Amino acid sequence: MVLEALKERQTLSELAVKYEVHASQISAWKGEVLQNMELVFRAGKKKKKNQTQINTEQLYAKIGKLEMENELLKKSLAKLD
Repeated sequence: MVLEALKERQTLSELAVKYEVHASQISAWKGEVLQNMELVFRAGKKKKKNQTQINTEQLYAKIGKLEMENELLKKSLAKLD
């Protein structure tokens, strides 16, 4: 209902009749959504940032493991020579 109000394809009176809700209530909900819309996008950024941090930590762990394996192989190869 609020999404339809935001699209403004119908008047608030038409939406009120359609959904059996008072027009002032739809208007209040619409205003609340518009005021808090930034929070939705901010939450998405925060989640993406946390996911990036996790991926970075996993990559650093993998790099450390590969470096240790590389050093072990170098030492083993030196012993063979």
